[in-house]
Amino acid sequence: MVISDQDLQFFITALKNSSKYDFSEYSDKSLKRRLQKVLSDFNLDLAGLISSIKTNAEFTERIVKEITVNTTELFRDPQIWHMLRSSILPRFKNNKNINIWHAGCSTGQEVYSMMILLNEMGLLEKAKIFASDLNTDVLEAAKKGEYKYRFNIGYLDNFDKVIKQNPLNYEEFNDVPYENYFTIDKARDTITMKKHLTEKPIFRKHDLVKDGNLFFAKFDLVLCRNVIIYFNYTLQNKVFDLFFENLYNKGVLVLGMHETILGPWANKFEKMGQSYIKK
Repeated sequence: MVISDQDLQFFITALKNSSKYDFSEYSDKSLKRRLQKVLSDFNLDLAGLISSIKTNAEFTERIVKEITVNTTELFRDPQIWHMLRSSILPRFKNNKNINIWHAGCSTGQEVYSMMILLNEMGLLEKAKIFASDLNTDVLEAAKKGEYKYRFNIGYLDNFDKVIKQNPLNYEEFNDVPYENYFTIDKARDTITMKKHLTEKPIFRKHDLVKDGNLFFAKFDLVLCRNVIIYFNYTLQNKVFDLFFENLYNKGVLVLGMHETILGPWANKFEKMGQSYIKK
């Protein structure tokens, strides 16, 4: 079925009235696409879906988890990691502590990428790592730090590009063994992060739509990549407000490759590639 504007409003209203979730400021286009997939996957029509949302809280949680998008990979978009390595993280090398928040961390590969990079730069010990997501299933996966090997074999290429190679000097090669950071078990088809990495982050369930700062810390660096693309303009600005208020002066916000700050908040940050430095 094709989801109309009215269908979408019926769904959003039912969800808002029957749970703590408010999707009214999500992008209509992406929400319609996800809703259509949910109806197909669960073999339901809209009336059946709404009826189940009104009567079954457990089912509602499942639907919310299906609708919130969770796509990530180790060292996703290597050029962003090159920028972090060369231009962003060195700013904090003289800090006593470096507070980093991964907002919308999904299954956690970005969190582990950051810790690997920090360790290679000699900064991991002074870093405090915070990570959050709306979806409790992906948070459990992030805490575990175990991923499919064959499905994610491209992770190793990304690792090589960011950790072993230097795009500013191709003659430089750092032969960093994978086993410093994760165990590959081809028989079990797993990549498992080492304990010294999985023990470090603080993971929390967090709703960017309505929750404030649940970590009671200010941040030097916030990564929120490929999240605000699913929000409408009004909600994007609310989220930028949250980040701005909880970044230190000269703190840095990193967005996804296809995301940008538009409108009133653009003047409060200095843009540098996909990073935004609080003025």
